[in-house]
Amino acid sequence: MKQLLVLFATTLLLTACGGGGDTETLPPSNQQPTDGNYSGPAPATSDVQQFKINLWDNLEADNRCGACHTNDQSPRFVRDDDVNLAYTEANTVVDLDSPADSRLVIKVGQGHNCWLDSDTACAATMTQWISNWAGDSIGGGGNEIVFTDPVIREPGSSKSFPLEADNYVNTIYPIVREYCVQCHSDEAAIPQSPFFASADTMTAYEAAKSKIDLDSAGRSRLVVRLSSEFHNCWSNCASNADEMEAAIQAFSDAIDVTEIDPALVLSKSLRLTDGIVASSGGRFEDNVIALYQFKTGEGRTAYDTSGIEPAANMTISGDVEWLGGWGLMINSGKAQASTASSKKLHSLITATGEYSIEGWFAPANVTQEGPARIVSYSAGTTERNFTLGQTLYNYDFLNRSSTTDSNGEPALSTPDADEILQATLQHVVVTFDPVNGRQIYVNGELIPLTDSEAGSTLASWDDSYALVLGNEVSGDRQWAGSVRMLAIYNRILTAEQVEQNFDAGVGEKFFLLFSVGELLDQPEDNALEDGTPSTYVVFEVSQFDNFSYLFSSPFMIDLDGNALTDNLQIEGLRLGINGKEAAVGQTYGNMQVTLNAGTSLAEAQTLSPLGALVGLEKGPESDEFFLTFERFGNHENVFIEPIPNAPSAPSDLPERSDIGMRNFAEINASMSVMTGVATTAGNIQNTYLTVQQQLPSVVDIETFLSSHQMAVTQLAIQYCDVLVEDPTLSSNFFPGFDFNTNAATAFDAAGRSLVIDPLLSNMLGSGITTQPDAADVEAELNNLIDRLTVCQNDSSCDASRTRTVVKASCAAVLGSAAMLLQ
Repeated sequence: MKQLLVLFATTLLLTACGGGGDTETLPPSNQQPTDGNYSGPAPATSDVQQFKINLWDNLEADNRCGACHTNDQSPRFVRDDDVNLAYTEANTVVDLDSPADSRLVIKVGQGHNCWLDSDTACAATMTQWISNWAGDSIGGGGNEIVFTDPVIREPGSSKSFPLEADNYVNTIYPIVREYCVQCHSDEAAIPQSPFFASADTMTAYEAAKSKIDLDSAGRSRLVVRLSSEFHNCWSNCASNADEMEAAIQAFSDAIDVTEIDPALVLSKSLRLTDGIVASSGGRFEDNVIALYQFKTGEGRTAYDTSGIEPAANMTISGDVEWLGGWGLMINSGKAQASTASSKKLHSLITATGEYSIEGWFAPANVTQEGPARIVSYSAGTTERNFTLGQTLYNYDFLNRSSTTDSNGEPALSTPDADEILQATLQHVVVTFDPVNGRQIYVNGELIPLTDSEAGSTLASWDDSYALVLGNEVSGDRQWAGSVRMLAIYNRILTAEQVEQNFDAGVGEKFFLLFSVGELLDQPEDNALEDGTPSTYVVFEVSQFDNFSYLFSSPFMIDLDGNALTDNLQIEGLRLGINGKEAAVGQTYGNMQVTLNAGTSLAEAQTLSPLGALVGLEKGPESDEFFLTFERFGNHENVFIEPIPNAPSAPSDLPERSDIGMRNFAEINASMSVMTGVATTAGNIQNTYLTVQQQLPSVVDIETFLSSHQMAVTQLAIQYCDVLVEDPTLSSNFFPGFDFNTNAATAFDAAGRSLVIDPLLSNMLGSGITTQPDAADVEAELNNLIDRLTVCQNDSSCDASRTRTVVKASCAAVLGSAAMLLQ
């Protein structure tokens, strides 16, 4: 088989593990108790010592490899008589350059003596132990991706899932609705995804698609769970599986086959699983003490695969779904580790006095407040060691230290105006160390912030707290969104290491090599055994979520390193799936690329830097992809844009108010303009930050709550307090009014005019049809002043009372609907 070693640069570079810093340190010592009975020779070299610490100590237990591969069964890589001999045999079953390809990883991944409930988690943990042993021996300047000729498939006719759920409702749905609704429904007491038994039939249908094989009903996951795994059979598992298979077959039989248009200019076809894995390597992971890659894809446990014992595995509760291509989608639930396993975070982080939290997060929206807890190591809403949270467009980082309270406040937050947090997948890293305090990185960039915690320590951390994802341990600070990866380190990541991990990306990714050799006039002696030249258009592809695939950065390459014999024009590239061009996601439809004669295809020739999302239909093991072209060299197919259907008549929506209200930022800015007081004056900024999450976040008047008015009132009082107490501001705003006169005489007719008239002219405006009537507002203010100037004696009506009355009058107008509505 032909193959090519491709060294990627720029966007395709996969940098080596362990790089990115000026110095490199060994992983933290594993905390798992070892046998304690080893009395053989000491490790002969430092590498043998690293083998013992990171692999031998983890495998020698009786419930792992130590049950067999000690002194009696070959290979004896955990023999207890001589660790140096164990080291020699271990080198025959590991690949230190690519730990994931080690024989040990493959075996446990196939279920051989896996000590966890998930073979995938065992394989990931074993990979991490081998990686920790390998240390800086993994790679040099960049990982080599070996491209080999893939399976050559002709694009075939195929069945695709109908858009409507009617067929599903008539065949499969009655079975799952009757027997699976207690778990696989969003209204179940303990909801478990996927929700293919939901009361909403479209929700159920979409959730079931990835569990149905249209080409072979018996291979459907819904059938296999009953026939082979005996999962929740309702009577006899074999007959239940037959009933489910018959229903799926009836569903499939009702779907017409999609025939490929013979006029299309086609590549060969591939499935996602035919691709070359591109997701390993490239990350800096020294000093990682907890790692969640979410590879399991099912169940109620998110495994810590850092290899540092005890594993802080998280129990999933509530409405939490697994994402295809690795990840969790948190709707209204959480994942939480025990306090006992979480204690390792306290032990390992307080030992160094610094740490980092790294994750790939996609918030569900930008309206979450609280702050909503993305990840927290805490005991409730008022006690924590650290928290990374969300407040609207901001990331909030709370850290308990010698200069904060027990809740880790004040928080370090990204700037409001920059709107750093977005409802899309983002790489976020927060770090703490005594020199720099807290720092926040988003998508590889350091957010410029000054932290008051510089110079503080972690001596006040509590070891009885629990690590939790997506909520507070008390369950009352819900965060909604997707988590694709989470890592915790007991050292800070440098800016270079953060950028390296951002560039490495996240999730399960593949290179798909679409054969286009038959469309080229290449020499016959460069062909494969079947006569097809080894020339490919290559995409990096991943399962983006449960509903789509992400195709990105296509390039062209020839595995024999040939050059083009003629100019090559490529126009109008489109993505095909299951016998047809995809209905959406045709980012490359306007592509026009010319590669000149003599261009070497030994190196990747970039065709586009763009990406595209294609809808998932059957699932990653069954969906078949291919490429079509309007022009590829001498081959051409004229593409005619389909005439869009006439739009249907818009539905009548309920009448909406023409009046809206200002949001939190607009309220703050409006009060500043109305009073002439800067937003940073006095204690205004602190008050605003305190009540910000209680202020309106949207302009819809129907969302107004009484709590909004309370927050508006507090902020108005603060502005008016600064206005009245500042001699320059007060004399400019209320010219001629004497604030040093007692309240009994200050508010005569002339004095009242000096207070009320400026308030009306600065805060009511003029010529606005929806503005309150000035005479009505004046009457209300006079009534307020009358009530506030009823004094029991002269001392209670001194000059301080005068200022209080003016502040109250000011706040009444400033915090009213005159300011709030727009």
